[in-house]
Amino acid sequence: MNQDTAFSICKTGANVFLTGEPGSGKTHTINRYVEYLRSHGIEPAITASTGIAATHIGGMTIHSWSGIGIKEMLSNIELGHIAGKSYISKRIKKTSVLIIDEISMLGANTLSAVDLVCKRVRENEEPFGGLQVILVGDFFQLPPISHGGQSSHFAFESETWTTLTPTICYITEQHRQDDKEFLSVLNALRSGKFDEEHICHIQNRMGQHSENSLEITKLFSHNVDVDRINSAELEKLSSEESTFQMASTGSKKLVATLKKGCISPDSFSVKVGAVVMFTKNNPKSGFVNGTLGKIIGFDDDSGYPIVQTMKGQRIKAEPMDWTIEENGAIKAKITQVPLRLAWAITIHKSQGMSLDAAIMDLSTVFEYGQGYVALSRVRRLSGLYLLGCNDHALLVHPDIIEKDQEFRTSSIETEDGFGDSLSKDLQKKYDGFIIACGGNIKESKYQKAVYKESHGSTYDETLALFQSGKSIKEIAEKRNITEGTVLSHIENLVSSDKIKRSDTMRCINPTLKKALPTIHKSFRALDTTSLSPVHENLKGQYSYNDLRLARMVLK
Repeated sequence: MNQDTAFSICKTGANVFLTGEPGSGKTHTINRYVEYLRSHGIEPAITASTGIAATHIGGMTIHSWSGIGIKEMLSNIELGHIAGKSYISKRIKKTSVLIIDEISMLGANTLSAVDLVCKRVRENEEPFGGLQVILVGDFFQLPPISHGGQSSHFAFESETWTTLTPTICYITEQHRQDDKEFLSVLNALRSGKFDEEHICHIQNRMGQHSENSLEITKLFSHNVDVDRINSAELEKLSSEESTFQMASTGSKKLVATLKKGCISPDSFSVKVGAVVMFTKNNPKSGFVNGTLGKIIGFDDDSGYPIVQTMKGQRIKAEPMDWTIEENGAIKAKITQVPLRLAWAITIHKSQGMSLDAAIMDLSTVFEYGQGYVALSRVRRLSGLYLLGCNDHALLVHPDIIEKDQEFRTSSIETEDGFGDSLSKDLQKKYDGFIIACGGNIKESKYQKAVYKESHGSTYDETLALFQSGKSIKEIAEKRNITEGTVLSHIENLVSSDKIKRSDTMRCINPTLKKALPTIHKSFRALDTTSLSPVHENLKGQYSYNDLRLARMVLK
């Protein structure tokens, strides 16, 4: 199944398990669906099984969202206590769509606990209280975290999964690996058909050395190895050390959650010559989570690190935000330069990254999936340098091989049936789901819902601040909402003639103003007002907020 078909199935309101190999585009598809929902006035709950995964997608852990914390099993009293918390109840009742990323690391009992909370709060005995649930992940990757020495069951082994009966969308595209031999190795691992030819490919990478091995990230299974290497390498550098402290605002508990999931450290010490890795995505500035480089200096004015990537691009690493949002409002925020020392990182922290090259020691791998995650971070075989490899490293969970084939078969059947649907019938389903979620079917020219009186007070606040001359950033800070939400308000106010389109030009900085002809040309060439196609067409050169501003002044 391709990404477009999976996206279309999500739009029907079906419960979905979105899966596929690393690099297949699962995250891209989810981001596209989130944008689609928001364009219709629906704010999805974006969650993940771990803090690191949650920071990657700009959400919170499913444990925090549902209020279950570290509990896997809930008594009736505990369930009532959680459901009785007003902020939990309000959050769940407002939600129509629940997204859970990295489902492979969420145990069966935890998924069932979330299901029970949703049912109790929403007073609805349908799975998850009637929410649309989108489960995202790959069960070949890291398994559920075990507690008390007991191994956790996979999410698909729960009664909740069986009752939910998610539609399987198995994306078969590949956007990371472009090496056929390496792809055959990874596919053999997934299918359990790892033979002598594949072993030979892996063994040929043992003992290989790169001329710039000091600049290639090393992957280890244990934190102690990572900390030892990074500290030792930093100590070797004779240049002056600069330290950048993380700033935070909002709920202490949520800030702690953000810090736990953030790959950039609370206190980041670095020197000229240090090997670093970017920990956030910012294609416009030339980096994504996993981009490697070396510190070549510090900006004269701001003091921020200047990184030269392995491809030769120079980037000033300015602080970025990690946030937890709810209904457009920022509940917690941490700010730090999006970097970490990267002579070495753990395999767990590498999940979700794409690396041109990596040196890895798989001789101490201790759980199913770790070796596969490490190997699949690298784009091609020539970028793989193995220091060691134990027998366990090349094993995937035996139960998963059989289950994966079941998922593939189900996905093919779904795609065949979906292909027979008429476009007009599908549109009815799309519209019906939008209505059921309380969203807006009819979009303005800017793909946003028409101004509604029910939003009067919140839009009026934004309007008053805009008319007083405040910038988008100032409005966001004043109202404690995201800049994206402010732009959403302004678009609605423009479509309802409360703000003149020409007045929004003051929001556009000189750099974006120069780019307007290019962006507008893309909108017209694609004959669309949707952001995703334009974002793809322009290869991520401009942020979604920039594209939204450009769309606002499009004539």
